[in-house]
Amino acid sequence: MNIFQGIFKARDKPNNLGGGTSFLWGGASSGKVVNERTAMQMTAVYSCVRILSEAIAGLPLFVYKYGDDGSKDKHLDHPLWHVLHDEPNPEMTSFVFRETMMNHLLLTGNAYAQIIRNARGEVVALYPLMPDRMTVDRDSQGRLFYRYRKSSDDPPEVSRNKPSDVILAPSDVLHILGLGFDGLVGYSPIAMAKNAVGLAIAAEEYGAKFFANGAAPSGVLEHPGTIKDPERIRQSWQSTFGGSSNSNKIAVLEEGLK
Repeated sequence: MNIFQGIFKARDKPNNLGGGTSFLWGGASSGKVVNERTAMQMTAVYSCVRILSEAIAGLPLFVYKYGDDGSKDKHLDHPLWHVLHDEPNPEMTSFVFRETMMNHLLLTGNAYAQIIRNARGEVVALYPLMPDRMTVDRDSQGRLFYRYRKSSDDPPEVSRNKPSDVILAPSDVLHILGLGFDGLVGYSPIAMAKNAVGLAIAAEEYGAKFFANGAAPSGVLEHPGTIKDPERIRQSWQSTFGGSSNSNKIAVLEEGLK
């Protein structure tokens, strides 16, 4: 090896990114499975995501043109005006598109949209892509690319005449990422706080079952003899005194039952 090659070695290309936060998902310390769907069943999480998504979606979005004197005016004739301000794609309004993208960003830390261009290279549509089916990776030359796993619910522009996995260049993907460690992939706020969310899910489930049992802990029915059908007595007791609607009823015990 040349001595200068040993001294001035080229920097290694970045390692495989893996493209996601799958290692952060899964069971929390409370034993509950936490992901973006179970987290949305929590009132606090749902309310925060809804308020932030609707607030961003409701902001005005214009395309401006700067004049020679530094002034700016709305550029109504720009090709992006219709895409950003009115209709990113035939299936969504600008409000719904931005609300969906913000929802993805808040729950997974990443929001992806495929950029559709015409023959002249002009952007004519933006289609949201599901973050859980997107992988950010690098090829053998260290160049960034996006691998998207198709599904039957994808629009035709995404799935037409393409294999199960679609490889997209960075120029064909609008990627909005949240806080992350490498500047290329964001980490999900829900996954980072899965123990807190899991604790809230467990507490809510415990409270619901507690009130379903008449707001009283489980008890023991004691009989001095041998019961031939204990399951029948258990079901009879539960149907008579179980549930919050049956609370505070007076129990009449027979045959020495305690």
